[in-house]
This record gives sequence, structure tokens and C-alpha cells, in this order.
Amino acid sequence: MTDEPEREEFHHDPVAHAEARADMSVGDLADEYAHSGIGGRTVHEAVDITAEMFGDDDTTVFMGLAGAMVPAGMRAIVADLIRDGYVDALVTTGANLTHDTIEAIGGKHHHGRTGPHDDPEKSERDHDEQLREEGVDRIYNVYLPQEHFAAFESHLRDEVFPPLADEGIVSIRRLTEELGRANAAVNDRESVDESPGIAATAYEEDVPIYCPAVQDSVLGLQSWMYSQTSDFSLDALADMDDLTDQAFEADDAGALVVGGGVPKNYVLQTMLVAPDAYDYGVQLTMDPPQTGGLSGATLDEARSWGKLERAARNASVYADATITLPLVVAAARERIEE
Repeated sequence: MTDEPEREEFHHDPVAHAEARADMSVGDLADEYAHSGIGGRTVHEAVDITAEMFGDDDTTVFMGLAGAMVPAGMRAIVADLIRDGYVDALVTTGANLTHDTIEAIGGKHHHGRTGPHDDPEKSERDHDEQLREEGVDRIYNVYLPQEHFAAFESHLRDEVFPPLADEGIVSIRRLTEELGRANAAVNDRESVDESPGIAATAYEEDVPIYCPAVQDSVLGLQSWMYSQTSDFSLDALADMDDLTDQAFEADDAGALVVGGGVPKNYVLQTMLVAPDAYDYGVQLTMDPPQTGGLSGATLDEARSWGKLERAARNASVYADATITLPLVVAAARERIEE
């Protein structure tokens, strides 16, 4: 037998074969992923990092939430993370807050279709034109009747905006705080079957919600419209004080980033003006890194900007977040809470 060559990168760590059994928990399955390669191995790494991040009381966790996570049914997972103390700051979109509020006050999203599967003579365009005539908005395979937006707008004008108008120019964080208060109040008063949701839980737990692109949503559009006839307005820069203070005061910091866009960048760029950088980072995204776009950029790339510490533990999982978020969160929580 000839001597093996010197290999700097080869560590004699053979790939095993994952097992899937009927009696396995989510945590057990995540442990099996450790034996595999490619995406399975990365999911295991993401679970491992998330569990360490969640389990360290000295780590301040910043969560970015983009995409249609609330319409897709991820609302309770995020609210529970806030309620149970695993998230210290949430950065999300105005769209997610809009849909969160719709459910808090009694609206519902519904299972739908991506096209006219039962009618081969109809095109996808025909399908969507029919939905428009019927007053139904489509988010891939989720439907939302448009009357829920009318109820949302009334809720803002009756319950959310008036107290803010008395204050004049407020931060976006103050808007999301008042939104959470009103959502909780109406949810309780009207005995809504659905839970009060993300904004309400954040309000009750004193966890700040930042929404830097609030203008890009029905919530932002309604805020602008109300500002035309009142003293209410938003200061887009005011939240930077609070967010930066949180970053400065953190002993250690972790980022859980779901999707990309503004929430991802807002979470990561905070460390550019803080004395330290993130010690942990987990990203769940569908966007590939090869395009050079921010949404798919790896967290290793963020290290080059000084957003992650040199020794930070990080993983980027490229898959549908409606699949990976429940799996990663459940497995991480199982490790901590078992």
C-alpha cells in the first residue's frame, strides 16, 4: 500500500447515511442530517448554531423576517419565539405586519391555487383575472379576500393612528408598538379565535419591532394617507438610535435572518457602527449567492464587511423558509428545552 499524500483540507471525516424512523423527533432528524452532505449537513449546522444562540442568555438575538411569512402560516412560530424570550429585536416588512394585523382583528388567509388546475382551457392569467373580479388577492397558493384590507384600514384609523397623531412625528418603532397594543386590545375585546400575533406579542414582551421599509406596504400607504390630514408623521431615522443602542449593549449578538431584502441588510448593517460584530448567524433563503445580490449573499461574505466576527459560527441554508424555519426552530428548541 502506498503512503497517502499530505492533504491540508482532508480530515478523514467520512459521510455516513442518515436514517429516518417512525419514532424520531424533529431534533432526532436534525441530528441525522449531520451524517449527510450538501443541504442536509447545512441544515444540521443551522440547528446547532441556532440552539447555541438561543440557549445563551448573554446573546442578544436580532431576527430579520422578509417574504410572505405571515400569509404562509409562520406567524405563530415567530410570535412564540418572541414570547418565550428567544428574540430580542425583530426587523420585518410592512407587509408581514399588515397580514399579522389582519389575522389579529379577525381576518384569515385561505388555501388557494397557483392556477386553474381543474380547467385546462383556462390560463393562469384567466385564473387571476377571475380572482380580481371576485375580490380575492393571491399570494402564490394563498388567497386573501380584499374586504380584510378594508377592515385593516378601519382598524388603523380608529385604533392605531389617533393616539399617534397626538404625539406628532414618531419613530417607526413607536408605530409598530402602537399597532401591537391595538391588535392585542381588539383581539381580546372582539374575542377573536386567532391569536393576537407577532406585533401584539412584541408589545406585551417589550420587544422592539423595526420596519425600515414600512412605506413599501399597505401599512405604509395608510400611514402616508393619514399624515395628509393630521399631525401624524414618521421619522425614518429615529429607530437607528434604539437599534444601535441594542447592538452596543449586547455582550454577544446573534442574527437569525429569514429571507433577504431590507430586513436582512438592516439587521446585518447595524454591526458596522457597533464596537463588535455578530457572534452567530443563521440565514434561511431561496436566493442564490451567484447573482451578487444581498438576499442570497452568504454570511461568510458578510464577514468580509465586518458584520460577523472572524470566529463567528454561521450557516446559510438555501431552501424554502416555510420548510426550513419550522424545522430549525423546533429542533433548536428541543435541544434547549428537553
